Amino acid sequence: MSNPKKVIQDLTEKYQSFQSDLQSAVEARQKLESQQQENQSVKKEFELLSGTANIYKMIGPVLMKQEKSEATMSVNGRLEFIEKEIKRVEGQISEIQNKAESVKSEIINLQSQTAS
Repeated sequence: MSNPKKVIQDLTEKYQSFQSDLQSAVEARQKLESQQQENQSVKKEFELLSGTANIYKMIGPVLMKQEKSEATMSVNGRLEFIEKEIKRVEGQISEIQNKAESVKSEIINLQSQTAS
């Protein structure tokens, strides 16, 4: 059988790796939620505009005039994409948490076995 201390050390490193991955995924979700709020604010502003209002989109260093319907469709498309990405990242977070919890349980079991 392998050295129990070595196995525990390897599992601890694996657990720390999962924690790092989890932190990155949570940060990604926070960024997506921020983008979602920003786009929802833009959507609300568009709803307040009249049909003849001028809307401009920045393309590089230039502001280009854009139709309200086109701008609204663009914002709605971004919101749909962001919602899908949030669900995907939440799935990753859940998966990482489950794996980390499994490794944590394994560490605890090995530590209790080596203590006795």
